Amino acid sequence: MAGSFYPANPESLRRALDEAFKHELGPGRTPERMMELRQTISVVCPHAGYMYSGPVAAHSYYVLGCEPRPASVVVIGPNHTGLGSPISIMAEGAWRTPLGDVEVDEELAGAILRSSEMIDVDEIAHSREHSIEVQLPFLQYIYGSEFRFVPICMGLQDLESSREVGRAIGNASRGRDIVIVASTDLSHYEPQASARRKDMMVIESILSLDEASLQERVYRNRISMCGYGPVSASLVASKSAGSSRAELLAYHTSGDVTGDYSAVVGYASIRLF
Repeated sequence: MAGSFYPANPESLRRALDEAFKHELGPGRTPERMMELRQTISVVCPHAGYMYSGPVAAHSYYVLGCEPRPASVVVIGPNHTGLGSPISIMAEGAWRTPLGDVEVDEELAGAILRSSEMIDVDEIAHSREHSIEVQLPFLQYIYGSEFRFVPICMGLQDLESSREVGRAIGNASRGRDIVIVASTDLSHYEPQASARRKDMMVIESILSLDEASLQERVYRNRISMCGYGPVSASLVASKSAGSSRAELLAYHTSGDVTGDYSAVVGYASIRLF
């Protein structure tokens, strides 16, 4: 997705990331390591093009960037393309962005696989999917190259599938130093007032750490949130790791960037800690 969702030139990409942090809708500054202990267990981040959702995503990465770097990051995203297995993981190799390579944590990926009967090893599902990839330059910006990651792409997003993925991550991560990133945008292409009303329902469920409520509200209100499964899985995994609170860091829509409020996409950054 380099050259479309984010710049392909390394210097342009670093500049775009700087601008996302310093944007008026962003945190207003770049992160500095100031915390001795990490409190954040997981974050919810949007995954649109950086010009639209980058400032909102930067709020999550600002919090993470002020805390100590984890050994690994599990990034869970929805499957927009329909390619590959219903729930797919990459268990080895590396992903390359203009900022360098990020290695897959083979040991952690293997532990997640052993904890679930639903997750398959499948590279095809990841080959054209943007929801996980666009998180990596932000992670490289705050952590450099000294971390590994595990990508999990979810086509199946129902409650029981999401809970199984969350339990597998929770079981596999015990005793390990990890952070979870749940990649999702919220309402798609609705008028601002309608999008905000629906998005606040979703955000309320996330802040309550209630994956069942989240899923029920998405289905009942026909909310076009693309990553409700990854968020549900991250809630389950985060609670198993001891998360007891959540905080809304930022909420905006594409209309707040473009000035066109007739058909917006909603973006939120939330952390669980």
